[in-house]
Amino acid sequence: MSDLDKTDIDIVNEEFLDVDPLEKSYRTSIAEAPGVFESIEKHKTALLVIDLQYLDAAPGFGVFADAEKSGVPKEAQEYYFKRLHHMVLPNVRRLQDRFRDLGMEVIHTRIMSMTQDGRERSAGHKRLHLHAAPGSKESEFLPEISPKGDELVINKTASGVFNATNLEYLLRNMGITGLFVCGVYTNECVSTTVRDACDRGFYTTMINDACASVTPQLHNATIDTIRDRYARVMTTEEAVQEIKEAAKV
Repeated sequence: MSDLDKTDIDIVNEEFLDVDPLEKSYRTSIAEAPGVFESIEKHKTALLVIDLQYLDAAPGFGVFADAEKSGVPKEAQEYYFKRLHHMVLPNVRRLQDRFRDLGMEVIHTRIMSMTQDGRERSAGHKRLHLHAAPGSKESEFLPEISPKGDELVINKTASGVFNATNLEYLLRNMGITGLFVCGVYTNECVSTTVRDACDRGFYTTMINDACASVTPQLHNATIDTIRDRYARVMTTEEAVQEIKEAAKV
């Protein structure tokens, strides 16, 4: 084995192996930036709800239409749907109600093709056989957290909504500078959206208990990676209280 194929940790002080030397600087510039709170105070922060639809968040439909062929073990499916129904959906609805009460934007994304056969889908979604045709059950939002009034609905055929749609253009038009992000899957579409939002300069907050993936490990690993690097990470309770205090309502 060459020196390029191995890392000799014998010369490293072990107490520094699990230390993040950039933690403080990132936290100061990302999680504690004054603009985060100013964005909320001025009602320039929007709630972004990711892909809570029948395609990927309901048993018996879409990805889970055939539980045996889904590729997700039975135990993982049980965990995922329990987390969704007992924690995530109630928390998302609570966040939606708070934003709506204050007249702040609630924006919904979903996976939905423009055509019935999905021929314009991204290459990644084609390889994954991921398709929700217009008007299909799979394209419908779960009723608990469905859009109200003229709330924005953004259709996409890729993991990252910023890469696949004109969402950034719309947010700039509305003067939105901050995003609270929730939905599924934590380690896929949510993570991609959070990273992209941060790269584009939006003050981004990820709501831990309003997101879900198919295993706790995937969820928790993503949270650990995102926290204070690409976004603040908060609970629903913390988020609701912060918005209430910042908006002085």
